[in-house]
Amino acid sequence: MKAGRKLGQWAAACGALWAGVAAANPERWQLNMTTGVTQTAAEVHQLHMLIFGICVAIGIIVFGAMFVAMVRFRKSKGAVAATWSHNTLAEIIWTVVPILILVAMAIPATKTLFKIDDVTGAEMTVKVTGYQWMWRYEILNYKGEPTSVNFVSRLDGDSDRIRQLGSGEKPSLTDNPNYLLEVDKALVLPTNTKIRFVITADDVIHAWWVPSLGWKQDAIPGIVNEAWTNILEPGVYRGQCAELCGKDHGFMPIVVKAVPRAEFEQWLAEADMPKGSAAQTAQASTIAPAKG
Repeated sequence: MKAGRKLGQWAAACGALWAGVAAANPERWQLNMTTGVTQTAAEVHQLHMLIFGICVAIGIIVFGAMFVAMVRFRKSKGAVAATWSHNTLAEIIWTVVPILILVAMAIPATKTLFKIDDVTGAEMTVKVTGYQWMWRYEILNYKGEPTSVNFVSRLDGDSDRIRQLGSGEKPSLTDNPNYLLEVDKALVLPTNTKIRFVITADDVIHAWWVPSLGWKQDAIPGIVNEAWTNILEPGVYRGQCAELCGKDHGFMPIVVKAVPRAEFEQWLAEADMPKGSAAQTAQASTIAPAKG
């Protein structure tokens, strides 16, 4: 009974740990991939766990066989090395079996890659342009209608001030839980909507990466790459530039604020107004830093 209770407690602890590492946004000291908030992110996570499991099984078999051979057939026990040079059956087995394992991993991985690459049926297009060291977002269209929403997203003022040498301030995760991960204007997106991204850069190579979306895409000058997402849960999802792009590479975070479609459409209607109008000025606060 005691053993059963201990096993139950151990399983509960593991469950709690797993719940922590499976959160939408990566957590401090997280060891595993995030499950994300999109279908493709969930599929990538499942593939990761499948391949990880296969690799663990292979490691146990290979290193287990090595350990047994070293212990049972060591020279001190009188073991004598075999005189044969090869075994055709063994060579066929250790050639064919790895090939079959690779094919078994490649088939679901290829299907997922094709799915990630299929941007057809998108209801919305967002253009992302990387700069040293900021991101420009342009919502090109929504439900077939063009829009003029166009803004730059930079590291927020508090993080930028604290990070400066000689500022006299020390970063504190208590006072600034999103230090270096906050922006002055978040990218607002609707949930349950297939969104197409066209991603490029204006100067050097960058990479737009939000782990919760399940993919990252290079932003290359002169080249337009595509990707898509369909965010299932409202929330604030954070990412960073994932390509070394210069001295301030570590200071160009990404913040995506996913909201229900009705709320997004209201935000879009107010944001898609001539610059300088009273309504457009009032709306500026809604794309201010998204806390949380």
